[in-house]
Amino acid sequence: MITVNEHASSFGAAADAYERGRPPYPSEALDWLLPPGEPRVLDLGAGTGKLTRQVRDRGLDVVAVDPSPGMLTELNRVVPGVPGHLGSAESIPLPDRSVDVVLVAQAWHWVDAARALPEIARVLTPGGRLGLIWNVRDERTDWVSRLGAIVGSAETDRGNRITAPFGPPEATTFDWTHRVKPDELLDLVASRSRIILLPADERAAVLAQVRQLMATHPALLGRAEYDLPYITECTRADLR
Repeated sequence: MITVNEHASSFGAAADAYERGRPPYPSEALDWLLPPGEPRVLDLGAGTGKLTRQVRDRGLDVVAVDPSPGMLTELNRVVPGVPGHLGSAESIPLPDRSVDVVLVAQAWHWVDAARALPEIARVLTPGGRLGLIWNVRDERTDWVSRLGAIVGSAETDRGNRITAPFGPPEATTFDWTHRVKPDELLDLVASRSRIILLPADERAAVLAQVRQLMATHPALLGRAEYDLPYITECTRADLR
């Protein structure tokens, strides 16, 4: 059986596909997660920097932490100039009270919250904020539902629980659409941990099913780009 740690550590092997295929985040979600002003931000579990660059492009001071050397190598390539450090939510390589906001995108389910919450609180300034964000494919659309049947649907429990030393969490969602090309959809699938860890022949079979979907579904057939609907789930809580 493949362990949670093996899933969590698998992404470095597919960092290039992750960078090409994973979507960004809607700006409205960042507006909601970030406090006013010019907070210093830690992107924790930053991956290839999908969220990092959006924070940087707002003119904010941002630092990235990720446990995968492969992902950080890709982050350094696509988001040059942003400090990137090897580390985890349970062991953050930053000084006490060094950031105002910690954001975690698509990664909280890999975290040991009992160990991570005190560590995140340590690096936050008084009253600092923890924000969690998830892009979830909206399977109310038929072809997206069929894609989920092939590759596996999103987890129903993303573990968005935030407890002491943080105050009561708030949550909201944002509906939006990301336009993808066929190759980007294949990269999106190939960058999923479950697919990365499959034997090569089984991984090829999954990708072949996705190609078949693109070649036969009326919403996708003959199109150069697809509109992939997402629901972005956000949770935020401030230090007491």
